[in-house]
Amino acid sequence: MRYKKKRKKTKQKTKLKIKALIFDVGGVLQLRNPSFEHPNVHNYIAKKLGINLDQYFDSIDTAYTKSIEGKASEKRVLKIMARNLKITLSRLKKLYLGAYRKYYTLNKKLLEFIFRIRKQGYKTAILSDQWYLSKKALIPRDFYDKFDLTIVSCDVGIRKPNPEIYNLVLRKLKMKPEEVIFVDNQKWNIVPAKKLGMKTILFRNNKQATREISKRLK
Repeated sequence: MRYKKKRKKTKQKTKLKIKALIFDVGGVLQLRNPSFEHPNVHNYIAKKLGINLDQYFDSIDTAYTKSIEGKASEKRVLKIMARNLKITLSRLKKLYLGAYRKYYTLNKKLLEFIFRIRKQGYKTAILSDQWYLSKKALIPRDFYDKFDLTIVSCDVGIRKPNPEIYNLVLRKLKMKPEEVIFVDNQKWNIVPAKKLGMKTILFRNNKQATREISKRLK
């Protein structure tokens, strides 16, 4: 009697097609303005107020940190910071909004590339850590129309690199990790996204990022 050999069933991994792209804001969609003379926004504010950096950070530290995760209301955070810095609320807002708008410049080339991709049928999203005033300065209202989804840490109560914020984006997009590309300029934000299974790109410059994105979409 001849016995037929049973063929072993091999599980083949199906390669999921990229359906969405997620972008950070500061350092990606908004780039440092080379003409800005100060190392960062905090140095600029401290100098404008005539205080040293240690004094400045002591004044904003707890309220500022809480505000990035939305753990205190905007009104309360600004009130505490204004009181500690010994300035009026209106001056505080004007200083910060002005500083962010001077320090950053809109990355128009990358945005043009993103909007071309979106027209091809890909979903596009923003995932950014911001506090109340940086959000107002760096995420214009039209971003909410031009991107399919915008997730900001101070709105959702979680910040990168907490894996929960990446999972939140995936749930909102209704995508699997393998179906998205995540672009960020910080390595520590890339790590959890990669662990979840997302395709990741560490942003260095427009040429490098757009080349890597195009390669992944082929």
